[in-house]
Amino acid sequence: MCGIVGYIGYREAFPILINGLKRLEYRGYDSAGIAMLNDDFTIYKKKGKVADLENFINGAELHGSLGMGHTRWATHGAPNDINSHPHQSASNSFVIIHNGIIENYAILKKELLEKGYTFKSDTDTEVLIQLIEDIYNQDDIPAEEAVRKALKRVIGAFGIVVLCKPENGKMIVARRSSPIAIGIGEGEYIVASDATPIIEYTKDVIYLNDDEIAILTTDSHRIINIKNEEIESPFIERVEMEVEALEKGGYEHFMLKEIFEQPTSIADSMRGRIDPQTNTVWLGGLVDVRDQLERARRFIIVACGTSWHAGLVAEYLFEEYARIPVEVEYASEFRYRNPIIKKDDVIIAISQSGETADTLAAIKIAKQEGALVLGVCNVVGSSIARETHAGVYTHAGPEIGVASTKAFTAQVTALTLMAIYVSELKDSVIRHKAREVTDGLLQIPSKVRKIISQNEKIIEIASLFKDASNFLYLGRGYHFPVALEGALKLKEISYIHAEGYPAAEMKHGPIALIDENMPVVFIATQDESYEKVVSNIEEVVARKGRVIAVVTEGDQTIPDLAEFVIEIPQAAPALQPLLSVIPLQLLSYHIAVMRGCNVDQPRNLAKSVTVE
Repeated sequence: MCGIVGYIGYREAFPILINGLKRLEYRGYDSAGIAMLNDDFTIYKKKGKVADLENFINGAELHGSLGMGHTRWATHGAPNDINSHPHQSASNSFVIIHNGIIENYAILKKELLEKGYTFKSDTDTEVLIQLIEDIYNQDDIPAEEAVRKALKRVIGAFGIVVLCKPENGKMIVARRSSPIAIGIGEGEYIVASDATPIIEYTKDVIYLNDDEIAILTTDSHRIINIKNEEIESPFIERVEMEVEALEKGGYEHFMLKEIFEQPTSIADSMRGRIDPQTNTVWLGGLVDVRDQLERARRFIIVACGTSWHAGLVAEYLFEEYARIPVEVEYASEFRYRNPIIKKDDVIIAISQSGETADTLAAIKIAKQEGALVLGVCNVVGSSIARETHAGVYTHAGPEIGVASTKAFTAQVTALTLMAIYVSELKDSVIRHKAREVTDGLLQIPSKVRKIISQNEKIIEIASLFKDASNFLYLGRGYHFPVALEGALKLKEISYIHAEGYPAAEMKHGPIALIDENMPVVFIATQDESYEKVVSNIEEVVARKGRVIAVVTEGDQTIPDLAEFVIEIPQAAPALQPLLSVIPLQLLSYHIAVMRGCNVDQPRNLAKSVTVE
């Protein structure tokens, strides 16, 4: 949830820290702060955006080659200057930045209060740094040992960076259920929550595993675990990401850029995975588990938010083409309801970041029960990529906008390929049906470009509905998850209340809401449920609802009923979600911009939910 960046090396640290915080601001933007260590700590922190921190610091002389920065998404304590990170220990010997939640902070705090410690903030993080200092002073041990002993007492999640004034020239980094990447340069290290602040300086990265602690100096790194065991030769990963991918590239917002990037991200997510000669699907990440997939009796998909919607699309795909039962679960519920998991089940965990805490917890439960666990994620080296037995990367590229757009279509693309791959293993689908999907997938990028070319028309529609208080999104079959996703996008970035429903369920309650002030978005493409959806549209029109319909090109019926129509190209029903979601993304985006909302950083949201 929060963004962490640290630097130790030979360069001036401050520009690297500020630039890193800007790269990471999508992870949290309630407040921000930095700490530099020379002979003493210099700390600046401020409620608000990184730009507010930068203005606050403006004119100060900040020099030094050792420091850290933090951009916060508030958990413990309101967003204000005092609760902002970094936090210092009582004697100012230690300073810390922290992503995560210390669940047993109240017990630890009570113990420290009884010892005479006082606290300035409401955060669990300040409790942790006071505990580290208490152990350091009491046991007369090196700073990294004090950190290790403190973390042994902690229950919860953390990604932390700690500096110790008496041991200037050393940085201590640790993680549990909260990502930490360490970039390795020549005589320097850059620490961050993900690789985005690192790649300007080095492409060589170590991703810490749970309960690992790194001790960094300018010319060395050592990694131990919480049991004080040395980690020999930690794996150094080469990050293939370019700085240009992290810039807006002339677009007003990252979200708009990412919507417009979808022809490329969809193509990248299928590149090299469809054999043009045989039209069969090849997924290298699943080769080693072919036998288990062939024997699978049931698939369980676990995910959160937009990824859950992608999982709902996958349910239709796997059941139609692989002819295997599928359940789609909210990861946050799955982990707490004592689910029935068998050894011949396959669990598919979907997450853009690969760091979603609830999804990771679901993975651990599934592995304990002996099931095969597959990951679908976008970030190489992420926790889900490492925790799962096998999986498929989406290749969407960096997604900075908090509201997922290209991540959704990349996930649906990867899941479509997985469904066809499994159907081929099980020989459960007629060859021409699989060919229809693989042929159709290759045409999707050009069809998405065609939809995007209608952007001006969608702007006009947005201008008429920007002041609406509520929206209803309706779809059937493959388009029910798209209705949910369209409603979520509008809620996330425009703060308009919106609900997605199966169109057939409209008469079971939502129809009571429809009047002349209610915009109703129908996904009404020509498929086997088309006539039923037309009937639903007529029911809304009869009650004076304002209908916006996403239809197949050349539709001759719905334009006479709906107030507004957005056309998408013809495609097989299984592939239509990749097309029908695009105008809904654009509609949400333009409504939010017209309402003056911050579409890239909507209030109360963070990109990667790494805490419960």
